[in-house]
Amino acid sequence: MVRTRFAPSPTGYLHIGGARTALYSWLYARKMKGIFILRIEDTDLERSTPESVQAILDGMAWLNLDYDEGPFYQTKRFDRYREVVAEMLAKGAAYRCYCSKERLEALREAQIANKEKPRYDGHCRHLTQASDGPFVVRFKNPEQGVVEFDDLIRGKLTFANTELDDLIIARSDGTPTYNFTVVVDDIDMEISHVVRGDDHINNTPRQINIFRALEKTPPHYAHLPMILGSDGKRLSKRHGAASVMQYREEGILPQALLNYLVRLGWSHGDQEIFSMEELIQLFDLHGVNRAPAALNPEKLLWLNQHYMKHGDVAFTMKELAWHMAQLNINTNDGPPLADIIAAQSERTKTLREMAERSRFFYEEIVLSDEMRAQISVEIIPAIQKVCEKLEKLSEWEKTKIHEILVAAAEEAGLKLGKLAQPIRIAVTGGTISPPLDLTIQLIGRERVIKRLQKIFKQG
Repeated sequence: MVRTRFAPSPTGYLHIGGARTALYSWLYARKMKGIFILRIEDTDLERSTPESVQAILDGMAWLNLDYDEGPFYQTKRFDRYREVVAEMLAKGAAYRCYCSKERLEALREAQIANKEKPRYDGHCRHLTQASDGPFVVRFKNPEQGVVEFDDLIRGKLTFANTELDDLIIARSDGTPTYNFTVVVDDIDMEISHVVRGDDHINNTPRQINIFRALEKTPPHYAHLPMILGSDGKRLSKRHGAASVMQYREEGILPQALLNYLVRLGWSHGDQEIFSMEELIQLFDLHGVNRAPAALNPEKLLWLNQHYMKHGDVAFTMKELAWHMAQLNINTNDGPPLADIIAAQSERTKTLREMAERSRFFYEEIVLSDEMRAQISVEIIPAIQKVCEKLEKLSEWEKTKIHEILVAAAEEAGLKLGKLAQPIRIAVTGGTISPPLDLTIQLIGRERVIKRLQKIFKQG
């Protein structure tokens, strides 16, 4: 059975590269009717934080990347790692290294001076007697031969064992190291496929050798190309949102972000928009491009607007309600959020923008001097006529409201636009809104009358 895992280190937020790795791993497990596991690799005790763990869990939940097993925490498996270290020492696959920091630093400096690759020289590799004093445990890497594996994305990769030194698998305080814990976890969790970023490629031959030393079959590996910024340079904070949840704060829907992420390295013809069901059916690791993918913020906004217009309304309402709450907009007294989404999704690209532009539906407005100046004295009698007609309107509906606007403009000898814009300013506080008849309908009779009366009673 296919068993994949997403194994982030909780030293920061769930960033976009990690989210894409999680998505690809999740999709492959779902396509193959396998198991998707979440593992928190928190052995870096100095940098791992509970806040980062929570950020990862929140990001996965918001993206709806559900896991079948986990989350597993490496810090809760230290007894297991110690057991395997002891097993490797006993069978001669690992050894105690007593080299001091001073010796190792001097070795490194000499190698750099000689233009050699800095690496451990095996000084303690053949010791037969245990000594007193602190020590680390090193893996006894093979000294001859090669490590060769077929990467599902990159094809056959080969590494000479002479390029790999005897890496530390347990520090002097007994805590295990990354390359070692990963192997033990992948064995115990029966991981069949490892999907991860290509920054791990150099770790893979080391890990494969540990698998072989433990007489276990390594999983299949798929190393994803990196994601570049829109300028083609390595992704950094200057390129925008640093974390998945920051995309939420900016008003992006999770479906849009997932659809965007999947296309950063994978494609199916020219298709741009996929349902999750389609992705599960069509996704294939062999179809992932080897070349790095570059961010395209405009594409993300285009996708987001598509899902705002055509996505699941109930979910979009829930997300919009979250943004309204973030902006302290009380939506209890005003139009249903579903109506706001229908009215605003054509003219906004994010939910945050939608929320910001919809405040006037729920709160009293204050006309700025600049806006007030755009309502001329000559137009005020026509606005009063509109107000009087709206007060008498029996059915508060946009078609009837539109008829009133047209009739009032004709009576005043004005083009509809000349009357509509001052009224828009009067009822919304600004110059941009959905069609005026719909806007008036959604604001509601009481608020509209009150706002119009402010204009001609003060005018």
